[in-house]
Amino acid sequence: MHEYFYTLADAITLLLKGDEIYTCTFRGEDSDFVRFNQSAVRQAGTVTQRFLNLDLIRGQRHAAADVALSGDLEEDRARLTQAVAELREELPYLPEDPYLLYATDVQSSMHEGENALPDSASAVAAVLDAGRGRDLVGFYAAGGIYAGFANAFGQRNWFASYSFNCDWSFYHQADKAVKTAYAGFVWEPDELARKVATAAEQLEQLRQAPRTIPPGHYRVYLAPAALDDVLHTLAWGGFGLKDHRTKQTTLLKMVEDGTRLHPAVTLRENTRDGVAPNFQRSGFIKPDEVTLIEAGTFRNCLVSPRSAKEYGVPTNGASNGETPQSLDMAAGDMPRQDVLQCLDTGVYINNVWYLNYSDRSACRMTGLTRFATFWVEHGVIQAPLNVMRFDESMYRMLGEHLLGLTSERELILNTSTYHQRSTGSSRVPGALVDDFNFTL
Repeated sequence: MHEYFYTLADAITLLLKGDEIYTCTFRGEDSDFVRFNQSAVRQAGTVTQRFLNLDLIRGQRHAAADVALSGDLEEDRARLTQAVAELREELPYLPEDPYLLYATDVQSSMHEGENALPDSASAVAAVLDAGRGRDLVGFYAAGGIYAGFANAFGQRNWFASYSFNCDWSFYHQADKAVKTAYAGFVWEPDELARKVATAAEQLEQLRQAPRTIPPGHYRVYLAPAALDDVLHTLAWGGFGLKDHRTKQTTLLKMVEDGTRLHPAVTLRENTRDGVAPNFQRSGFIKPDEVTLIEAGTFRNCLVSPRSAKEYGVPTNGASNGETPQSLDMAAGDMPRQDVLQCLDTGVYINNVWYLNYSDRSACRMTGLTRFATFWVEHGVIQAPLNVMRFDESMYRMLGEHLLGLTSERELILNTSTYHQRSTGSSRVPGALVDDFNFTL
């Protein structure tokens, strides 16, 4: 497939006139999708799609078009010829872009990930077996995701990865369900069995009458999925250079006042082990990793080419949104099997939702518990809890009140399939937090 993309890129090069240059990106997938409801397959299908985004540039003016590819070389050449002609007509009428920056040093690369995926029939059979005798609702997606870059200077980059993502719930009734996800590159039956067993055990706990506890401060355990949502809320303006330079970052206290998180907290953009490509749409190569927070201290911003041009600093290949694509949080030393004993008495939170900032400058968030949240006494789950609202500062959650992180981490893939399967990923431990503030 990369040869097909490169052939189209060469065809675009031959269409250029005068001082025109171009950059283009390729995105595509070959994905199987299966939807489950009441432990049965309700919808199944396969999606194959290819798109090429073309940016025609003359000086500081540029115009872009998104072209759907058919796979027929002559037809796709014709589509691109028409796209170039239309963009050429637009260019004189567009304003100059003062922050336009693209790679001119040729750095070609090739990454063809190993396809170790199970056949979809086997994976689906395993999911159906897990749902036997239960009400399983969920979604399975798997297959290859592809990305490419080319420009008029001869740079050619290709990236292919093969992953699966199974996101499901064991449903009890009303708003009571146990939500679980299993994602990765190699299907491991033992890991799936462990997750199914944990979810089934929690489902039995959900059959008890739910409790309501009064607002107040409690010790809590944030499971990896819950902590992942907190970290992705932090990524809304937390790490981008532009947010830092305009003082809109939610981590302003860390940058200007020297406020620190707990020494156990280290966050990185770990492109090497993620699903996202190691280059971005302007042709800049991403480093294997960028350390964002190290041992509780802020280290680096994510810098897009546009911010690099605006503020006169080097880019580190971040997207225009300057948010992490492959977030990685270092593990701690608390064994997963000891979580309930370490929690002792408090709240076990599997998932959160409706997260938002209640005070951006203080990096304080509010949200609700969701799905299987439990009251624990002396290391034993006692009952499910009704939905609660919390309001907490990141500096308390991952700072002065962080008691520990699990030694095991979860690989979490973004479940979005809008337009195409997302390439966002994270590796996150669970977190034990003291004095966690529930307001409702």
